[in-house]
Amino acid sequence: MPAIRLFDTAAGHEVVLESGDRPSMYVCGITPYDATHMGHAASYVAFDLLNRAWRDAGKDVDYVQNVTDVDDPLLERATATNVDWRELAQSQIDLFQTDMEALNVLSPDHYVGAVESISLIVPEVERLVSQGLAYTVPGTNGEPDGDVYYDVEAAGKQSVAPEAWSLGSISGLSESEMLELFAERGGDPGRSGKRQALDPLLWRVARDGEPSWPGASLGDGRPGWHIECTVIAQKYLPAPFTVQGGGSDLIFPHHEMGAGHAYSLAGVPLARHYAHAGMVGLDGEKMSKSKGNLVLVSKLRAAGEEPAAIRLAILAHHYRSDWSWTDEGFAAAKADLAAWRRALDHAPRGAAGPLVEEMRAALAADLDAPAAVAAVSRWARQANDGGAPASASDQALVRDAVDALLGVQL
Repeated sequence: MPAIRLFDTAAGHEVVLESGDRPSMYVCGITPYDATHMGHAASYVAFDLLNRAWRDAGKDVDYVQNVTDVDDPLLERATATNVDWRELAQSQIDLFQTDMEALNVLSPDHYVGAVESISLIVPEVERLVSQGLAYTVPGTNGEPDGDVYYDVEAAGKQSVAPEAWSLGSISGLSESEMLELFAERGGDPGRSGKRQALDPLLWRVARDGEPSWPGASLGDGRPGWHIECTVIAQKYLPAPFTVQGGGSDLIFPHHEMGAGHAYSLAGVPLARHYAHAGMVGLDGEKMSKSKGNLVLVSKLRAAGEEPAAIRLAILAHHYRSDWSWTDEGFAAAKADLAAWRRALDHAPRGAAGPLVEEMRAALAADLDAPAAVAAVSRWARQANDGGAPASASDQALVRDAVDALLGVQL
């Protein structure tokens, strides 16, 4: 495997990953209130490629993923469906993990829930309060006293070191762009009593009818979303770890705020690099629960579709691109998979080695899966058209390489 280049969102260009013998990665996990849709699948397949590329290079990878197993969307769905929120969360976690296993996504070394991490999160929020980087908000408009918010302006002034965090250092967005996205993605810019509209929630004090946990000096409650990922990453990975990954909808506010929390708590960046997967639509339209146009991995599997073909349909698109799931694209992936499998019976002697080199070069170039897929398809056409005697050793090498590098089982 050549040196891996990856597009770093914060830097705005490709960087060479200098990860030593033990690279580390944190990929933000699901909020388990609904089944795995194609956007989820594409994001986790993308970072599975990085995991596989590192492993192919002979490196031991530390990989952590969280699951936000208590949050407003989960509680709202549980109430709407009259299901206990814990049962809903566990059922969707189980379904997600089954989908990932079917798609041949390598499991993280640590899969950590927000609920099990609350005892770690509480003292870190208390530290931010004691440092003057967090504050409590008085209750207004029916809200109770005591919600704790992160002071982004104070945090941005805490250090002038080159690697220090300030608002916008990850996303590069303007304040007006941030305000729009903050409101769309779980923020509360209009909350009375906040010092700045963009200050994110660290600790939500207990409300009637909501689950809560002991918060020591914070009072009973539950953690905000961003601090959850920061604390889990700092517990299980080096500081800074190599790559923070997730969908492009997590750049702001989630990864922006998580990076700020980390610098405030540890004085070093959360991650060396930030990488993000594009969004997936359906037939040219945004895929969303409200539109009812989600393509669910579990439903495709239940309909008898092969997970290897689903994965190959995802790999036909570069991980950073926004794209749409279409019947035509899925049919093309199934045809490619069939052609690859036929070609194994005609694998020509000496062709496997150059193919593996081409696949590795493609993945090293910002995880260019479409180029790697195209290389396998060219090899398959030559093998199927050549009529040469098959080579058992080349057959085995191609099968192993396509599985190890692309995660597609032939």
